Amino acid sequence: MKNSILLLTLFLCFFSVSVDAQYVSLSESSEVSILTIGPGAQLYDKFGHSAFRIQDSVQGIDVVYNYGVYDFETPNFYTKFAQGKLLYKLVVNSYAPFSESYIRQNRWIKEQILDLSDTEKQEIFNFLQNNAKPENMFYKYDFFYDNCATKIRDVLVTVLGDDLVYQNKIAPEGKTFRELIQQNVYSNSWGSLGMDVAIGAVVDKKATAWEYQFLPDYVFEGAAHATLNNAPLIKETVVLHNNIPKEEKRNFFSSPLYVFGLLSVLILWVTWKDFRTKDRSRYLDSILFFVTGLIGVFLLLLWTATDHTATANNYNMLWAFPLNLFLIWAIGKSKPKRWLARYVFFLILLFGLLGIHWITGVQVFAAGFIPLFIVLILRYLYVFYFLKKQNALSEVVQPITGHDKK
Repeated sequence: MKNSILLLTLFLCFFSVSVDAQYVSLSESSEVSILTIGPGAQLYDKFGHSAFRIQDSVQGIDVVYNYGVYDFETPNFYTKFAQGKLLYKLVVNSYAPFSESYIRQNRWIKEQILDLSDTEKQEIFNFLQNNAKPENMFYKYDFFYDNCATKIRDVLVTVLGDDLVYQNKIAPEGKTFRELIQQNVYSNSWGSLGMDVAIGAVVDKKATAWEYQFLPDYVFEGAAHATLNNAPLIKETVVLHNNIPKEEKRNFFSSPLYVFGLLSVLILWVTWKDFRTKDRSRYLDSILFFVTGLIGVFLLLLWTATDHTATANNYNMLWAFPLNLFLIWAIGKSKPKRWLARYVFFLILLFGLLGIHWITGVQVFAAGFIPLFIVLILRYLYVFYFLKKQNALSEVVQPITGHDKK
């Protein structure tokens, strides 16, 4: 297996170097096109893919310029990925193995052949060749503003200049960034829930037609409606491969809504039991503080300690409050300090702010968490009630105890 990978790597490297070293002039029969690949089965494939294709039968060239590649051998790979500092790169591949890999994944492939002059074809080819050099191939990836899809649009604008005009026809609905990325993801899925938790309010603003093109489908639509020198940019659209549609299997009993619904029923049952016995389950409250606090710290780090633009201003911390993690010892005591009741009331107020943020559209929260949000509010209300009653009782007991001692 290792030998096969080594041979493939050497082949691709040789192919890239051989094209780059020749600085070939494209013939009149050459074509420059945009490849759009449909969504795959995995979460990271759900948004599709885009790339450039250069063909020239006279020169024997049929290559793909792919901006969506990263290297697993990068030192501190996972740390850099978490910090948003992982560099992506432009890689030149032969078209045949590139397309075959997506065909095996049952993903459709569409090609838009650009209507360019010979000079414009050569300029795009030269730009891509220069961009593929080792000193130029790396770039800092950003999911919304600098990815494999936006690179297609940006290269065309850089090379073709003001002669290229994009229309606003691809964005009639004025969707937000969050709505756009959720289009290909089932709402009651763990992938959807994970994205809704990790990304902040910055993605709940409406995207412009230009910004829609962080997704390959809208790069396709953008190019389809674009003009070059007042003529359509696209000369011809070809379906290179049709996938076989497969219905995605969904199991409600393993979905977030069901799992958190069950968890909420359990918390509600413990709360009702506490109410009947006039007691408080300190273990439950400690677990809730630990889990919500830990998630809150993680979200705070994503907001403040990384270069990810999408994780800023994340108001999920209104329910996953970071300070909870550091107050486990306080909530776990049988007789907490008096100030803890005020702190629990503060957590209830945070849920009020969460509701306001949701209703006004400042940030949309994961639908799968709705049962959990409701039961957390009810639990905090009971804990506040219990602690206030406990504090009131201690105020009565203390004077009596002091009088007896006298």
